[in-house]
Amino acid sequence: MASSGKAFNLTRGEKAFNVFNFILMSVILIITLYPFLNVLAISLNDSTDTVRGGIYIWPREFTWKNYETIFGYTSLIQGFKITIFRTVLGTVLGLISSSMLAYTLSRPDFKSRKFVSTFLALTMYFTGGLVPTYMLMRHLELIGTFWIYILPTLVSAFNVFVIRSFIDGLPYALQESAKLDGANDFTIYYKVILPLCKPVLATIALFLAVGQWNSWFDTYLYNGSKPHLTTLQYELMKILQSTNQGANMANANDLANQMAQVSPESIKMAITIVVTVPILVVYPFLQRYFVDGMTLGAVKA
Repeated sequence: MASSGKAFNLTRGEKAFNVFNFILMSVILIITLYPFLNVLAISLNDSTDTVRGGIYIWPREFTWKNYETIFGYTSLIQGFKITIFRTVLGTVLGLISSSMLAYTLSRPDFKSRKFVSTFLALTMYFTGGLVPTYMLMRHLELIGTFWIYILPTLVSAFNVFVIRSFIDGLPYALQESAKLDGANDFTIYYKVILPLCKPVLATIALFLAVGQWNSWFDTYLYNGSKPHLTTLQYELMKILQSTNQGANMANANDLANQMAQVSPESIKMAITIVVTVPILVVYPFLQRYFVDGMTLGAVKA
């Protein structure tokens, strides 16, 4: 009890520090939350009223009209399905490919590890350019297919190096012990390395998921004329362009009439919420692993 009571007998300096710390954290919290709350309020406010301005963190004239306009677009549901599918599949396959390559490069008995590492590092600084990349995709017959979203981004040099750094920090004696017990390389990778790499794998999974979820330019380049392969971000981009320019889109005459009743600012904010919320829902479950993966994976033991 004495020690407990002593803990509450703070000095004047400690009390001043606690007050200052509370005020500082409150200001940071407000600065962080205000932009999101402002976007949400505008997206839920009547478009004609939004033009007047003065919307802060609460809608003045509440309405679902902005979201009804967006989701009234017939191709949006198909784009949503394709985006979810490519996000899940791209994240899983990207994790498997990057982690397997990282494990291989972490092995000191892999003779070509320096050559492969150098080759991967070069891809981080030099690219073929847009036209050669398009020609390569056409030669591989990936244009007009779903796999154009998955295969070109299957392995990322940055992700491989982050995972390899994390594996390098693990005791190599674990792999040697597994070998003495008769485990082969794949068994060591699957049963020894992967369970210990959960923090860095969660970090890379978040990177991959956000990249797949936000991607739209590949749809624009390769599958813009394929309605069954459209993505959510690409459809939202077309809605935003239609709102700003008032252009008539193919198979969207009914949408053009709805666009006349909303403002570009309201549609922008509604689109921002639609794009952001799914990632915000997933992030809290990965936050602990994300912090551990970035700190531990960046330090080589």
